[in-house]
Amino acid sequence: MLRNKQNIGQKQQQNLQQKLSPQQLQYIKLLQLPTIALEQRIKEEMEENPVLEEVDPVDAESVSLEEQEAPEENREEALESLDDHEVDWDEFDNNTEYDGENFSSSYNPDIEEWKDLPNPYHASLLEELEDQVALLDLNDEETLIADQILGSLDEDGYFRREPEAVVDNIAFNHGILLNEEKVEEVRKKIQQLEPTGIASRDLQDCLLVQLKASEKRLPARDLAIRIVRDAWKLFEKKHYNKLLQKFNIDREELQEAVETIRHMDPRPGAISTGMEQTQNYIEPDFEVYWKGKSGGETERGEFVISLNQRNAPSLRISPEYKEMWEDIKAKKKKNTDAETRTFMKRKIDSAQWFIESIRQRQNTLMNIMKTIVALQEDFFKYGEGLKPMILKDVAERIGMDISTVSRVVNGKYVQTHFGVYELKYFFNEGLETESGEEVSNREVKNLLQNIINNENKRSPYSDQKLTDMLNEKGYKVARRTVSKYREQLNLPVARMRKQVI
Repeated sequence: MLRNKQNIGQKQQQNLQQKLSPQQLQYIKLLQLPTIALEQRIKEEMEENPVLEEVDPVDAESVSLEEQEAPEENREEALESLDDHEVDWDEFDNNTEYDGENFSSSYNPDIEEWKDLPNPYHASLLEELEDQVALLDLNDEETLIADQILGSLDEDGYFRREPEAVVDNIAFNHGILLNEEKVEEVRKKIQQLEPTGIASRDLQDCLLVQLKASEKRLPARDLAIRIVRDAWKLFEKKHYNKLLQKFNIDREELQEAVETIRHMDPRPGAISTGMEQTQNYIEPDFEVYWKGKSGGETERGEFVISLNQRNAPSLRISPEYKEMWEDIKAKKKKNTDAETRTFMKRKIDSAQWFIESIRQRQNTLMNIMKTIVALQEDFFKYGEGLKPMILKDVAERIGMDISTVSRVVNGKYVQTHFGVYELKYFFNEGLETESGEEVSNREVKNLLQNIINNENKRSPYSDQKLTDMLNEKGYKVARRTVSKYREQLNLPVARMRKQVI
Protein backbone atom coordinates (compact mmCIF):
# COMPACT_ATOMS: atom_id res chain seq x y z
CA MET A 1 0.00 0.00 0.00
CA LEU A 2 2.80 2.31 0.87
CA ARG A 3 4.35 1.74 -2.52
CA ASN A 4 1.06 2.51 -4.25
CA LYS A 5 0.65 5.77 -2.31
CA GLN A 6 4.12 6.76 -3.28
CA ASN A 7 3.34 6.07 -6.92
CA ILE A 8 0.13 8.11 -6.68
CA GLY A 9 2.04 11.01 -5.16
CA GLN A 10 4.54 11.04 -7.95
CA LYS A 11 3.75 13.32 -10.89
CA GLN A 12 5.37 13.29 -14.24
CA GLN A 13 5.73 16.76 -15.71
CA GLN A 14 6.94 17.71 -19.13
CA ASN A 15 7.97 21.29 -19.65
CA LEU A 16 8.44 22.68 -23.13
CA GLN A 17 11.20 25.24 -23.01
CA GLN A 18 12.84 27.03 -25.90
CA LYS A 19 16.45 27.91 -25.29
CA LEU A 20 18.07 30.50 -27.49
CA SER A 21 21.27 29.55 -29.23
CA PRO A 22 24.36 31.75 -28.81
CA GLN A 23 23.80 32.99 -32.36
CA GLN A 24 20.21 33.98 -31.62
CA LEU A 25 21.30 35.77 -28.46
CA GLN A 26 23.93 37.61 -30.46
CA TYR A 27 21.32 38.68 -32.99
CA ILE A 28 18.96 39.93 -30.27
CA LYS A 29 21.73 41.99 -28.67
CA LEU A 30 22.71 43.50 -32.01
CA LEU A 31 19.08 44.32 -32.70
CA GLN A 32 18.93 46.55 -29.64
CA LEU A 33 21.99 48.63 -30.50
CA PRO A 34 21.63 52.10 -32.05
CA THR A 35 23.93 53.25 -34.84
CA ILE A 36 26.91 54.54 -32.86
CA ALA A 37 26.86 51.63 -30.39
CA LEU A 38 26.68 49.08 -33.23
CA GLU A 39 29.71 50.62 -34.90
CA GLN A 40 31.66 50.14 -31.67
CA ARG A 41 30.37 46.58 -31.30
CA ILE A 42 31.61 45.69 -34.79
CA LYS A 43 35.05 47.10 -33.96
CA GLU A 44 35.18 44.97 -30.82
CA GLU A 45 34.22 41.83 -32.76
CA MET A 46 36.91 42.49 -35.37
CA GLU A 47 39.51 42.93 -32.61
CA GLU A 48 38.49 39.63 -31.00
CA ASN A 49 38.23 37.64 -34.22
CA PRO A 50 41.13 38.01 -36.69
CA VAL A 51 39.16 36.09 -39.33
CA LEU A 52 36.65 38.94 -39.63
CA GLU A 53 37.64 42.02 -41.58
CA GLU A 54 36.09 45.08 -43.14
CA VAL A 55 35.91 45.17 -46.92
CA ASP A 56 37.75 48.00 -48.60
CA PRO A 57 35.22 50.45 -50.16
CA VAL A 58 36.83 49.89 -53.57
CA ASP A 59 36.42 46.11 -53.25
CA ALA A 60 32.85 46.54 -52.00
CA GLU A 61 31.86 48.17 -55.30
CA SER A 62 32.78 44.98 -57.15
CA VAL A 63 30.11 42.91 -55.37
CA SER A 64 27.86 41.51 -58.07
CA LEU A 65 24.22 42.44 -58.46
CA GLU A 66 23.36 38.78 -58.00
CA GLU A 67 24.95 38.78 -54.54
CA GLN A 68 23.10 41.95 -53.55
CA GLU A 69 19.76 40.48 -54.57
CA ALA A 70 20.00 37.17 -52.75
CA PRO A 71 16.57 35.61 -52.03
CA GLU A 72 15.00 37.18 -48.92
CA GLU A 73 13.82 33.86 -47.52
CA ASN A 74 17.37 32.49 -47.58
CA ARG A 75 18.58 35.48 -45.56
CA GLU A 76 15.85 35.16 -42.95
CA GLU A 77 16.60 31.46 -42.46
CA ALA A 78 20.34 32.00 -42.25
CA LEU A 79 20.61 32.05 -38.46
CA GLU A 80 18.49 28.93 -38.07
CA SER A 81 20.80 26.96 -40.37
CA LEU A 82 24.08 28.13 -38.84
CA ASP A 83 24.09 25.66 -35.94
CA ASP A 84 24.64 22.69 -38.30
CA HIS A 85 26.68 24.54 -40.86
CA GLU A 86 29.97 23.12 -42.08
CA VAL A 87 32.31 25.58 -43.69
CA ASP A 88 32.26 24.79 -47.40
CA TRP A 89 33.92 27.56 -49.33
CA ASP A 90 32.46 26.47 -52.65
CA GLU A 91 29.02 27.12 -51.18
CA PHE A 92 30.00 30.04 -48.97
CA ASP A 93 31.98 32.14 -51.47
CA ASN A 94 28.93 34.13 -52.53
CA ASN A 95 27.70 34.78 -48.98
CA THR A 96 30.67 36.03 -46.96
CA GLU A 97 30.52 39.68 -47.89
CA TYR A 98 27.88 42.19 -46.88
CA ASP A 99 28.14 45.63 -48.40
CA GLY A 100 24.87 47.16 -47.13
CA GLU A 101 24.26 49.05 -50.38
CA ASN A 102 20.58 48.15 -50.34
CA PHE A 103 20.13 49.92 -47.03
CA SER A 104 21.77 53.32 -47.26
CA SER A 105 22.60 56.23 -49.47
CA SER A 106 23.29 58.73 -46.70
CA TYR A 107 26.72 57.72 -45.42
CA ASN A 108 29.34 60.44 -45.59
CA PRO A 109 32.80 58.88 -46.14
CA ASP A 110 34.49 62.15 -45.22
CA ILE A 111 33.72 61.44 -41.56
CA GLU A 112 35.59 58.13 -41.72
CA GLU A 113 39.02 59.71 -41.46
CA TRP A 114 38.05 61.29 -38.15
CA LYS A 115 36.47 58.36 -36.39
CA ASP A 116 39.71 56.72 -35.20
CA LEU A 117 41.16 59.90 -33.73
CA PRO A 118 41.28 59.88 -29.91
CA ASN A 119 38.85 62.16 -28.12
CA PRO A 120 40.45 65.26 -26.60
CA TYR A 121 41.02 65.10 -22.86
CA HIS A 122 38.67 67.13 -20.68
CA ALA A 123 39.37 67.66 -17.01
CA SER A 124 36.48 66.59 -14.80
CA LEU A 125 34.71 69.05 -12.54
CA LEU A 126 36.31 67.37 -9.52
CA GLU A 127 39.79 67.83 -11.00
CA GLU A 128 39.08 71.49 -11.71
CA LEU A 129 37.85 72.03 -8.16
CA GLU A 130 40.89 70.27 -6.71
CA ASP A 131 43.14 72.60 -8.71
CA GLN A 132 41.24 75.62 -7.37
CA VAL A 133 41.35 74.35 -3.78
CA ALA A 134 45.13 73.98 -4.11
CA LEU A 135 45.33 77.74 -4.68
CA LEU A 136 43.42 78.53 -1.48
CA ASP A 137 45.40 79.36 1.64
CA LEU A 138 44.40 76.21 3.57
CA ASN A 139 46.32 74.47 6.32
CA ASP A 140 46.63 70.68 6.53
CA GLU A 141 43.43 70.24 8.56
CA GLU A 142 41.41 72.43 6.23
CA THR A 143 42.79 70.53 3.23
CA LEU A 144 41.54 67.28 4.75
CA ILE A 145 38.10 68.84 5.16
CA ALA A 146 38.12 70.14 1.58
CA ASP A 147 38.98 66.65 0.29
CA GLN A 148 36.06 65.21 2.22
CA ILE A 149 33.65 67.84 0.88
CA LEU A 150 34.73 67.47 -2.75
CA GLY A 151 34.49 63.70 -2.49
CA SER A 152 30.93 63.96 -1.17
CA LEU A 153 29.39 66.20 -3.85
CA ASP A 154 26.34 64.76 -5.61
CA GLU A 155 25.72 64.90 -9.36
CA ASP A 156 24.22 68.39 -9.09
CA GLY A 157 27.17 69.71 -7.10
CA TYR A 158 25.46 69.82 -3.69
CA PHE A 159 27.08 68.81 -0.40
CA ARG A 160 24.36 66.98 1.51
CA ARG A 161 26.42 65.21 4.17
CA GLU A 162 26.16 66.34 7.74
CA PRO A 163 29.26 68.23 8.95
CA GLU A 164 29.34 65.85 11.90
CA ALA A 165 29.96 62.94 9.50
CA VAL A 166 33.01 64.73 8.07
CA VAL A 167 34.35 65.37 11.57
CA ASP A 168 33.90 61.71 12.52
CA ASN A 169 35.51 60.47 9.30
CA ILE A 170 38.63 62.61 9.73
CA ALA A 171 38.91 61.62 13.40
CA PHE A 172 38.63 57.92 12.55
CA ASN A 173 41.03 57.90 9.57
CA HIS A 174 43.54 60.56 10.58
CA GLY A 175 43.22 60.84 14.35
CA ILE A 176 42.57 64.58 14.13
CA LEU A 177 39.79 66.14 16.20
CA LEU A 178 37.94 68.97 14.47
CA ASN A 179 34.59 70.70 14.95
CA GLU A 180 31.57 71.24 12.73
CA GLU A 181 32.14 74.99 12.57
CA LYS A 182 35.49 74.39 10.86
CA VAL A 183 33.83 72.15 8.26
CA GLU A 184 31.25 74.84 7.54
CA GLU A 185 33.97 77.46 7.22
CA VAL A 186 35.83 75.44 4.56
CA ARG A 187 32.59 74.62 2.75
CA LYS A 188 31.77 78.32 2.37
CA LYS A 189 35.20 78.94 0.87
CA ILE A 190 34.58 76.20 -1.69
CA GLN A 191 31.23 77.79 -2.55
CA GLN A 192 33.09 80.82 -3.90
CA LEU A 193 35.03 78.71 -6.42
CA GLU A 194 33.95 78.13 -10.00
CA PRO A 195 31.19 77.21 -10.58
CA THR A 196 29.86 79.54 -7.92
CA GLY A 197 27.47 77.81 -5.55
CA ILE A 198 29.19 74.44 -5.65
CA ALA A 199 29.01 72.48 -2.36
CA SER A 200 25.82 74.28 -1.29
CA ARG A 201 23.54 72.67 1.27
CA ASP A 202 20.30 73.23 -0.66
CA LEU A 203 18.79 75.31 -3.46
CA GLN A 204 18.19 78.36 -1.29
CA ASP A 205 21.81 78.33 -0.13
CA CYS A 206 23.01 77.86 -3.74
CA LEU A 207 21.00 80.75 -5.19
CA LEU A 208 21.89 83.08 -2.33
CA VAL A 209 25.63 82.53 -2.83
CA GLN A 210 25.34 83.17 -6.56
CA LEU A 211 23.25 86.32 -6.08
CA LYS A 212 25.71 87.77 -3.59
CA ALA A 213 28.59 87.01 -5.97
CA SER A 214 26.81 88.53 -8.98
CA GLU A 215 27.39 92.04 -10.30
CA LYS A 216 25.78 94.78 -8.25
CA ARG A 217 24.34 96.38 -11.38
CA LEU A 218 22.21 93.29 -12.00
CA PRO A 219 18.51 94.38 -12.10
CA ALA A 220 16.80 94.08 -8.70
CA ARG A 221 19.82 92.18 -7.31
CA ASP A 222 19.37 93.45 -3.75
CA LEU A 223 15.65 92.66 -3.78
CA ALA A 224 16.37 89.18 -5.15
CA ILE A 225 18.80 88.56 -2.29
CA ARG A 226 16.21 89.67 0.26
CA ILE A 227 13.54 87.44 -1.27
CA VAL A 228 15.75 84.33 -1.28
CA ARG A 229 17.17 85.04 2.17
CA ASP A 230 14.06 86.28 4.02
CA ALA A 231 11.03 84.94 2.12
CA TRP A 232 12.14 81.69 0.55
CA LYS A 233 8.97 79.74 1.36
CA LEU A 234 6.76 82.40 -0.20
CA PHE A 235 8.91 82.50 -3.32
CA GLU A 236 9.11 78.72 -3.58
CA LYS A 237 5.31 78.43 -3.46
CA LYS A 238 4.86 81.40 -5.85
CA HIS A 239 2.80 83.43 -3.41
CA TYR A 240 3.56 86.61 -5.31
CA ASN A 241 0.81 88.73 -3.79
CA LYS A 242 2.24 88.08 -0.33
CA LEU A 243 5.71 89.01 -1.55
CA LEU A 244 4.33 92.31 -2.88
CA GLN A 245 2.90 93.08 0.53
CA LYS A 246 5.91 91.88 2.53
CA PHE A 247 8.45 94.01 0.68
CA ASN A 248 6.07 96.86 -0.22
CA ILE A 249 7.02 96.78 -3.89
CA ASP A 250 5.15 96.99 -7.18
CA ARG A 251 4.68 94.17 -9.65
CA GLU A 252 7.40 95.35 -12.05
CA GLU A 253 10.02 95.32 -9.28
CA LEU A 254 8.99 91.83 -8.26
CA GLN A 255 9.12 90.67 -11.88
CA GLU A 256 12.71 91.93 -12.24
CA ALA A 257 13.77 90.21 -9.01
CA VAL A 258 12.16 86.92 -10.01
CA GLU A 259 13.83 87.01 -13.43
CA THR A 260 17.19 87.69 -11.79
CA ILE A 261 16.74 84.67 -9.51
CA ARG A 262 15.77 82.49 -12.45
CA HIS A 263 19.00 83.36 -14.23
CA MET A 264 21.01 81.74 -11.48
CA ASP A 265 22.21 78.13 -11.89
CA PRO A 266 20.27 75.68 -9.68
CA ARG A 267 22.63 72.81 -10.56
CA PRO A 268 26.21 74.13 -10.50
CA GLY A 269 27.67 70.62 -10.62
CA ALA A 270 25.78 69.54 -13.74
CA ILE A 271 28.33 70.90 -16.19
CA SER A 272 28.68 69.02 -19.47
CA THR A 273 32.07 68.73 -21.14
CA GLY A 274 32.81 68.33 -24.80
CA MET A 275 33.24 64.60 -24.20
CA GLU A 276 29.75 64.29 -22.72
CA GLN A 277 28.28 66.25 -25.60
CA THR A 278 29.87 63.79 -28.01
CA GLN A 279 28.47 60.83 -26.08
CA ASN A 280 24.97 62.35 -26.14
CA TYR A 281 25.10 63.10 -29.87
CA ILE A 282 22.19 61.55 -31.75
CA GLU A 283 22.97 59.97 -35.08
CA PRO A 284 19.76 58.93 -36.87
CA ASP A 285 19.50 55.24 -37.71
CA PHE A 286 17.11 55.89 -40.63
CA GLU A 287 16.31 58.54 -43.19
CA VAL A 288 12.76 58.78 -44.56
CA TYR A 289 11.77 61.28 -47.25
CA TRP A 290 8.71 61.64 -49.44
CA LYS A 291 9.36 62.41 -53.09
CA GLY A 292 6.08 63.68 -54.49
CA LYS A 293 5.28 64.03 -58.17
CA SER A 294 3.06 66.74 -59.62
CA GLY A 295 0.36 66.16 -62.17
CA GLY A 296 -3.01 64.46 -62.22
CA GLU A 297 -5.83 64.74 -59.75
CA THR A 298 -4.21 62.52 -57.12
CA GLU A 299 -0.83 63.03 -55.54
CA ARG A 300 1.79 60.60 -56.73
CA GLY A 301 5.21 59.82 -55.40
CA GLU A 302 7.21 57.43 -53.30
CA PHE A 303 8.98 57.18 -49.97
CA VAL A 304 12.76 56.91 -49.90
CA ILE A 305 13.75 54.90 -46.83
CA SER A 306 17.41 54.26 -46.02
CA LEU A 307 19.31 52.73 -43.16
CA ASN A 308 22.44 54.50 -41.97
CA GLN A 309 25.48 52.85 -43.59
CA ARG A 310 27.43 53.03 -40.35
CA ASN A 311 25.07 50.42 -38.97
CA ALA A 312 26.87 47.84 -41.06
CA PRO A 313 30.24 48.45 -42.69
CA SER A 314 31.11 45.86 -45.33
CA LEU A 315 32.30 42.69 -43.60
CA ARG A 316 33.83 39.46 -44.90
CA ILE A 317 36.00 36.55 -43.88
CA SER A 318 39.64 37.38 -44.53
CA PRO A 319 40.96 35.89 -47.81
CA GLU A 320 44.24 35.13 -46.04
CA TYR A 321 42.49 33.06 -43.38
CA LYS A 322 40.37 31.43 -46.06
CA GLU A 323 43.53 30.30 -47.81
CA MET A 324 44.99 29.07 -44.51
CA TRP A 325 41.83 27.03 -43.88
CA GLU A 326 42.05 25.40 -47.28
CA ASP A 327 45.64 24.39 -46.53
CA ILE A 328 44.56 22.96 -43.16
CA LYS A 329 41.77 20.95 -44.81
CA ALA A 330 44.31 19.53 -47.25
CA LYS A 331 46.45 18.32 -44.32
CA LYS A 332 43.46 16.85 -42.47
CA LYS A 333 44.02 13.41 -44.05
CA LYS A 334 47.38 13.18 -42.32
CA ASN A 335 45.82 14.11 -38.91
CA THR A 336 48.08 17.12 -38.56
CA ASP A 337 47.40 20.56 -37.08
CA ALA A 338 44.39 19.35 -35.06
CA GLU A 339 44.60 22.24 -32.58
CA THR A 340 45.01 24.81 -35.32
CA ARG A 341 42.15 23.27 -37.29
CA THR A 342 39.83 23.51 -34.26
CA PHE A 343 40.82 27.13 -33.63
CA MET A 344 40.29 28.12 -37.24
CA LYS A 345 36.95 26.35 -37.50
CA ARG A 346 35.67 28.11 -34.37
CA LYS A 347 36.80 31.55 -35.52
CA ILE A 348 35.40 31.09 -39.02
CA ASP A 349 32.03 29.95 -37.68
CA SER A 350 31.97 32.90 -35.29
CA ALA A 351 32.74 35.34 -38.11
CA GLN A 352 30.08 33.82 -40.32
CA TRP A 353 27.49 33.96 -37.54
CA PHE A 354 28.32 37.60 -36.90
CA ILE A 355 27.97 38.54 -40.58
CA GLU A 356 24.61 36.78 -40.79
CA SER A 357 23.45 38.41 -37.55
CA ILE A 358 24.26 41.84 -38.97
CA ARG A 359 22.49 40.97 -42.22
CA GLN A 360 19.36 39.75 -40.46
CA ARG A 361 19.42 42.82 -38.19
CA GLN A 362 19.30 45.12 -41.23
CA ASN A 363 16.37 43.21 -42.73
CA THR A 364 14.45 43.40 -39.46
CA LEU A 365 15.09 47.12 -38.98
CA MET A 366 14.08 47.94 -42.55
CA ASN A 367 10.90 45.83 -42.33
CA ILE A 368 9.84 47.62 -39.15
CA MET A 369 10.70 51.09 -40.46
CA LYS A 370 8.78 50.47 -43.70
CA THR A 371 5.77 49.34 -41.68
CA ILE A 372 5.89 52.42 -39.44
CA VAL A 373 6.00 54.63 -42.53
CA ALA A 374 3.06 52.77 -44.06
CA LEU A 375 0.99 53.19 -40.89
CA GLN A 376 1.99 56.84 -40.40
CA GLU A 377 2.06 57.86 -44.04
CA ASP A 378 0.47 61.29 -43.53
CA PHE A 379 3.01 62.31 -40.92
CA PHE A 380 6.02 61.39 -43.07
CA LYS A 381 4.46 63.31 -45.98
CA TYR A 382 3.24 66.44 -44.23
CA GLY A 383 4.71 66.43 -40.70
CA GLU A 384 1.30 66.12 -39.06
CA GLY A 385 -1.68 63.78 -38.81
CA LEU A 386 -0.14 61.24 -36.44
CA LYS A 387 -2.46 58.22 -36.07
CA PRO A 388 -2.98 55.90 -33.09
CA MET A 389 -0.48 53.04 -33.33
CA ILE A 390 0.83 50.47 -30.86
CA LEU A 391 3.62 47.89 -31.05
CA LYS A 392 1.08 45.16 -31.75
CA ASP A 393 -0.02 46.90 -34.97
CA VAL A 394 3.50 46.69 -36.41
CA ALA A 395 4.21 43.21 -35.06
CA GLU A 396 1.07 41.70 -36.59
CA ARG A 397 1.64 43.36 -39.94
CA ILE A 398 5.13 41.89 -40.42
CA GLY A 399 4.61 38.66 -38.48
CA MET A 400 7.09 39.38 -35.70
CA ASP A 401 6.95 39.23 -31.95
CA ILE A 402 6.08 42.42 -30.07
CA SER A 403 9.31 42.14 -28.07
CA THR A 404 11.31 42.22 -31.31
CA VAL A 405 9.57 45.39 -32.43
CA SER A 406 10.15 46.91 -29.01
CA ARG A 407 13.89 46.20 -29.21
CA VAL A 408 14.14 47.88 -32.60
CA VAL A 409 12.09 50.92 -31.60
CA ASN A 410 13.94 51.60 -28.34
CA GLY A 411 16.76 54.12 -28.76
CA LYS A 412 16.51 54.36 -32.57
CA TYR A 413 15.97 57.65 -34.45
CA VAL A 414 14.77 58.66 -37.90
CA GLN A 415 15.66 61.77 -39.91
CA THR A 416 12.71 63.30 -41.76
CA HIS A 417 11.97 66.54 -43.60
CA PHE A 418 10.42 67.76 -40.35
CA GLY A 419 13.24 66.92 -37.94
CA VAL A 420 14.71 63.95 -36.08
CA TYR A 421 12.30 61.73 -34.16
CA GLU A 422 12.75 58.75 -31.89
CA LEU A 423 10.81 55.79 -33.26
CA LYS A 424 8.90 55.58 -29.99
CA TYR A 425 7.37 58.95 -30.89
CA PHE A 426 5.16 57.27 -33.48
CA PHE A 427 3.60 54.83 -31.01
CA ASN A 428 0.66 56.18 -29.06
CA GLU A 429 -2.76 55.18 -27.79
CA GLY A 430 -5.92 56.37 -29.45
CA LEU A 431 -8.75 58.55 -28.14
CA GLU A 432 -12.24 58.91 -29.50
CA THR A 433 -13.77 62.29 -30.31
CA GLU A 434 -17.42 63.19 -29.99
CA SER A 435 -17.84 62.50 -33.70
CA GLY A 436 -16.56 58.95 -33.19
CA GLU A 437 -13.22 59.60 -34.91
CA GLU A 438 -10.16 57.98 -33.32
CA VAL A 439 -7.23 60.35 -32.84
CA SER A 440 -3.76 59.98 -31.41
CA ASN A 441 -3.30 60.89 -27.76
CA ARG A 442 -0.19 62.75 -28.91
CA GLU A 443 -2.49 65.10 -30.79
CA VAL A 444 -4.33 65.76 -27.52
CA LYS A 445 -1.02 66.31 -25.73
CA ASN A 446 0.09 68.82 -28.35
CA LEU A 447 -3.20 70.68 -27.98
CA LEU A 448 -2.83 70.63 -24.19
CA GLN A 449 0.72 72.00 -24.53
CA ASN A 450 -0.49 74.84 -26.76
CA ILE A 451 -3.31 75.76 -24.37
CA ILE A 452 -0.91 75.97 -21.43
CA ASN A 453 1.70 77.87 -23.46
CA ASN A 454 -0.89 80.55 -24.30
CA GLU A 455 -2.63 80.77 -20.92
CA ASN A 456 -2.55 83.85 -18.72
CA LYS A 457 0.42 83.14 -16.46
CA ARG A 458 -1.04 85.33 -13.72
CA SER A 459 -4.03 82.99 -13.60
CA PRO A 460 -3.10 79.57 -15.04
CA TYR A 461 -5.77 77.01 -15.88
CA SER A 462 -6.53 74.26 -13.38
CA ASP A 463 -6.65 70.65 -14.56
CA GLN A 464 -10.45 70.75 -14.42
CA LYS A 465 -10.52 73.88 -16.58
CA LEU A 466 -8.15 72.24 -19.07
CA THR A 467 -10.44 69.20 -19.16
CA ASP A 468 -13.47 71.38 -19.88
CA MET A 469 -11.65 73.18 -22.69
CA LEU A 470 -10.61 69.90 -24.33
CA ASN A 471 -14.13 68.55 -24.03
CA GLU A 472 -15.46 71.71 -25.70
CA LYS A 473 -13.12 71.00 -28.63
CA GLY A 474 -14.62 67.52 -28.97
CA TYR A 475 -12.02 65.42 -27.14
CA LYS A 476 -13.60 63.09 -24.60
CA VAL A 477 -11.02 63.03 -21.79
CA ALA A 478 -11.34 62.78 -18.03
CA ARG A 479 -9.62 65.13 -15.58
CA ARG A 480 -7.29 62.36 -14.36
CA THR A 481 -6.26 61.77 -17.99
CA VAL A 482 -5.46 65.46 -18.43
CA SER A 483 -3.41 65.38 -15.22
CA LYS A 484 -1.49 62.36 -16.51
CA TYR A 485 -0.79 63.99 -19.88
CA ARG A 486 0.31 67.22 -18.18
CA GLU A 487 2.78 65.29 -16.01
CA GLN A 488 4.09 63.39 -19.05
CA LEU A 489 4.73 66.77 -20.69
CA ASN A 490 6.69 67.81 -17.56
CA LEU A 491 4.27 70.67 -16.93
CA PRO A 492 3.68 71.63 -13.28
CA VAL A 493 0.31 72.20 -11.67
CA ALA A 494 -1.42 75.57 -12.11
CA ARG A 495 -0.05 77.07 -8.89
CA MET A 496 3.54 76.35 -9.93
CA ARG A 497 2.99 77.77 -13.43
CA LYS A 498 1.95 81.10 -12.00
CA GLN A 499 4.22 84.02 -12.91
CA VAL A 500 4.51 87.70 -12.13
CA ILE A 501 3.63 89.90 -15.09
